Amino acid sequence: MNWIIRSTKIVEFHTNLHKVLKPIWDNLIDYDWVLADLDFMSDNEIPINFERDYFILKREEFDVIYQSRTQMIWGVISAIPKNTQLDPGFISNLSAEDEKVWKVDQYLIKESYVEIIAIDSSYTIIKFKDEKLSDKFKEYFQDQAIDLQAFN
Repeated sequence: MNWIIRSTKIVEFHTNLHKVLKPIWDNLIDYDWVLADLDFMSDNEIPINFERDYFILKREEFDVIYQSRTQMIWGVISAIPKNTQLDPGFISNLSAEDEKVWKVDQYLIKESYVEIIAIDSSYTIIKFKDEKLSDKFKEYFQDQAIDLQAFN
């Protein structure tokens, strides 16, 4: 239930959240979104910037990013249950370079339902706690979604 995308046949660029989340977006209505350790480019006005270490967004705010042409170059993007209380000190220190990123079933945020790691515009790692969502994702991306354990 841990995948890595390095090919971009379906995904125009790494990490395009609209494309990455497309097969499962409708299943993520009841979640807030944590974004940390970000580097990104966007053609649109979006509710994140470079002035803060992290953002916790409601679905409606995150939808602005989802609908935009934003490339996540680096970052940790996590769907967490609505109104989850997180330690700001912990969240501000999250890093896409943490070695746990590459380990199967290890999440940077333990409350994550879905966790996406953008790595240097080259790789997108996505981890699921829900097998049905994982299967839906894999079915959509087919051979572009490589099992993280096999990749390692």
